[in-house]
Amino acid sequence: MTMCKALFRVTIGAVTSSPSLRRGWTTGACATAAARAAFSALHTGHFPDPVEIALPGGARPLFALADHRIMTEAPDGIAAMAGVIKDAGDDPDVTHGAMIRATVRSLPDKAGLVFRAGAGVGTITRPGLPLPPGEPAINPVPRQMMAQAITEEAARLGCAPSASIEISIDHGSTLAERTLNGRLGIVGGLSVLGTTGIVVPFSCSAWIDSIHRGIDVARASGLRHIAGSTGHASEQAVKKLYALPDTALIEMGDFVGGMLKYLRRHPLPRLSIAGGIAKITKLAQGRLDLHSRRGHVDMEALGSLVSTMGGSPALAAQLAAANTTPEAFAIAAREGFPLGDTMACRAWETAARQLQGTGIMLDVLIFSRNGQLMGRHEQES
Repeated sequence: MTMCKALFRVTIGAVTSSPSLRRGWTTGACATAAARAAFSALHTGHFPDPVEIALPGGARPLFALADHRIMTEAPDGIAAMAGVIKDAGDDPDVTHGAMIRATVRSLPDKAGLVFRAGAGVGTITRPGLPLPPGEPAINPVPRQMMAQAITEEAARLGCAPSASIEISIDHGSTLAERTLNGRLGIVGGLSVLGTTGIVVPFSCSAWIDSIHRGIDVARASGLRHIAGSTGHASEQAVKKLYALPDTALIEMGDFVGGMLKYLRRHPLPRLSIAGGIAKITKLAQGRLDLHSRRGHVDMEALGSLVSTMGGSPALAAQLAAANTTPEAFAIAAREGFPLGDTMACRAWETAARQLQGTGIMLDVLIFSRNGQLMGRHEQES
């Protein structure tokens, strides 16, 4: 087992492009490796370890097996199970360290591949996702990767590429509680994701994908108004303000740019953007990634803007010298300057440029941590 872990660690390093941040593998890549090993064992009685798979980009990494066994079942006959531990590299992925298992059973030669959701893998219950309701939440690219792996292995063994592939994830139903799957209508567990097979640290691809899927579900449900929020407080506040259903709530976090770009291609009639003071002020200053690693609010620019909007030189100087955005808002409130509405207006302009030509009715709202409305700008009808 020690040698297997070492091999797994080395193969991860083969896709690392940064000396400080290590890349990892998607759940789809791990499921593909487990499925190929189990399919091979079903026909030969032996598990290849390590097992090689092809990624969409052409790379062919090796995966070590963490668990495997042949099972005699009645009345289904024999099944083979292989498991791979997911290593997400240095990305804070909820599935890092999870056991991804594939249980493979024989089907008639012309049956092809059938995908099933095992324990810890969700089932789709709402329209709008890449697969229809009733299907296991195993996304199209992981299915394609598994189909290629099984086809290759079948050709090597001289058998038909037909099998039932059941993917399961240990503790997946518990882990899914930390994702947006429930809101998307994926029940019972996690999704098997990945478009490249590789996890890039802090790319937050799973989060951005959930934003896209949330928009898809809202569109398929016929909703005309959705709200993208930066956090829980603003989400609950905008939900209450407009009496929105949960399916209309898009937890965009810092990725307002990712949400707007997707809406540009997949528009709805109305969008509300809701966020806290600092996040919306960053949007007002032209930023589409609101994470702190992209920089903090430019306080000097904030002071200059207030000056051009009619604020006194003394107020502008106080804002430029403020330590935090909430402090700046408190100073402006004491002076009677509508900083919240001003920032909401400028943030609206930033977002509206991204949505130009879509016909989406847009409004921007700023909320305090306790849900108080601090600023607002609505599109003129």
